[in-house]
This record gives sequence, structure tokens and C-alpha cells, in this order.
Amino acid sequence: MSDYSTENLNIAAYQPLITPEALKQRLPLFGVTQDNVRNNREIIRNIIDRKDHRLFVVVGPCSIHDVDAALEYATKLKLLADEVQDTMVLVMRVYFEKPRTSIGWKGLINDPEMNDSFKIEKGLHTGRRLLLKLSAMGLPTSTEALDPISPQYLHDIITWSAIGARTTESQTHREMSSGLSSPVGFKNGTDGGLDVAINALKAVASGHRFLGIDPEGKVAIIHTTGNAHAHIVLRGGNGITNYDATSVAVCEKQCIKAGVATNIMIDCSHANSSKDPALQPAVLANVVDQIVSGNKSIIGVMLESNIHFGRQDIPQDLSQLKYGVSVTDGCIGWETTEIAIRAAHLKLQNVLGQR
Repeated sequence: MSDYSTENLNIAAYQPLITPEALKQRLPLFGVTQDNVRNNREIIRNIIDRKDHRLFVVVGPCSIHDVDAALEYATKLKLLADEVQDTMVLVMRVYFEKPRTSIGWKGLINDPEMNDSFKIEKGLHTGRRLLLKLSAMGLPTSTEALDPISPQYLHDIITWSAIGARTTESQTHREMSSGLSSPVGFKNGTDGGLDVAINALKAVASGHRFLGIDPEGKVAIIHTTGNAHAHIVLRGGNGITNYDATSVAVCEKQCIKAGVATNIMIDCSHANSSKDPALQPAVLANVVDQIVSGNKSIIGVMLESNIHFGRQDIPQDLSQLKYGVSVTDGCIGWETTEIAIRAAHLKLQNVLGQR
């Protein structure tokens, strides 16, 4: 017999991982915290179903790399959320996984120590512990569903999920989203086109069968019923914005033609801000003006925001990291965030009940 193998030629090792069920037993969701997650999801569903006329605002760091900074940000956000709750529902971005164009830091779950040690089990514990703390505060939480396995570990604490521009066209992510327990937003493609996102909305509304893992970590055939609360997220593309009234109207027409609901969220960052975080407040102001002028299809917006403005590269010496500054995309600072959201709140106070 030949000694030559034909499989796993590029696999260096297999490392056992804690099961989803075991992680949840160590860090359980129960009581008031579980009620908060359930109630916050229902609020977002009601906004999508037009039973609640408020705007939901997904706001927070591009990615989480410092739990202490995330908790400080959350404390500030909860106070602001209570202040503007009659017009907006603030949902904190708690993004643990980052898609990379080539290579780079993949997020807190994959590399929690930010040194290419890839202690994924530690990352899962850290992420779940943070989500539990935020939900105990009453804050709705959001994340990007990037890895098809990780939702089994964390998604019971997520209020709203995003599917990114790079994965909206992926059959794997459409199937996964059809089984997510939260509402989910699909971003338009990186080229700015709407077709892949609209096709995703049709796909995710249906039930699917696909390979995945069950709560005990065993490979299983997953049977889903479909997600009735998926919607499109406009984020621009190829250097072109699509948050303006004309672009929103085009999106409405394409949704109607495809037979999907005209539920539209605007991402104020990425191509819509020309990748300049300082432009995000102007995009938000434009979107709010559209609502004030009578637009009824815009249900939400997204902002990338942190304690401090800008971004930083990850230094070799992690003690040199600047506190409260993003290590991925640039963000607006907290003071700018407060000003922008309060300005939107004032404009929306007299119009949302008419939507």
C-alpha cells in the first residue's frame, strides 16, 4: 500500500474547542438579561413591521478589541439611549469578527490577545461575557455574522445582525441567516449594486437545509424556517454613495419590483462617507432630513463611533495602544456622536408619529 495521503495535506493540526452548550452553561443567559434580549428583538421587529415608528440606530466601535473601553462606551450610550428613546432605539455595535480584504487582525474572537496567538476559545468566552454585561444594562446589541459556526456560541444575546458586503452574495451566509433568531440586515455589494442584497432577502425568507453544528458541537443537518425580518442596508460602493433621496428611491423601486418589503437602512460609514469618518454626521443629517420630508422606507441607520476619533494600527508593543481608538475602520468620537444623535432626535420629534 502507498504511504501517500490525499487529504488534509495543508492541515497543520486540529484543536478541540468547547461546545456551544458548554460555553452557555459556563456563561448562561437568564432572568432579566434574557428578558432584555427578547424585548429588544421585539422592538426591532416592530420597527421593521411598522408597528413602532422610531428609527433604530446601530452605533458603536467598528470592532471591539478592548473590553474596558467597550464597557465605558456602553455606559455613555445607555444614557444617550434613554435620552432619545421617544424617537430612536440605539443598538450598540459589538463586532467581534472582521472580514479582511487580504490579511490582518480578524477580530476579538479569532485573536483576543492581538498577537497572532489565535486563542479562539478565550475569544468566545470574552465575547460572550461582554455581551451578557451589555444586555444586563438593557442595551440592545448587534454584530456581523461572519463565521457560520460562531452564532451557536453567541447569537442568543444578539438583538440585530449584519451580513457584510463581502458575504451578502454567499449562499452559506444566506442559509445561516435564515435560521438566525434576530432581525438581519444585508448590505449591498462592494460594487454598490443592489441585486445581490435583494436576492439575499428573497433567499433568507425561505427555509433551508445545510451542514452546520448543533448545540453539542456535533456536525448536523440544520433545518431552518426562514427569517421574516431581513432588510437591505445601503452602504455605497466603488467610491459612490447611495444614501441620497434619489438612491433611496431607486432602492425602493427595485425592492417593490422584486416583491420584497421596502425596509431600508443607511450605513453612514464605508463608501457613503467616502471612508472619512468625519463625514458620517453629515450623512446622518441628510438621511434624517429625508424622513422629515416624508420618506417612510428608511427604518434605521448605522454609525461607526468610539470614545475617541480616528483609527490606529496595532503596535508591536500593545501597551502603546491608544485607549478608545479603533484598530480597524476610523470612527467618530463620542462628543461628535452625541451631537449628531441629539440633532437627529430634535428633527424627528415632530414627524415619526406620522410615518
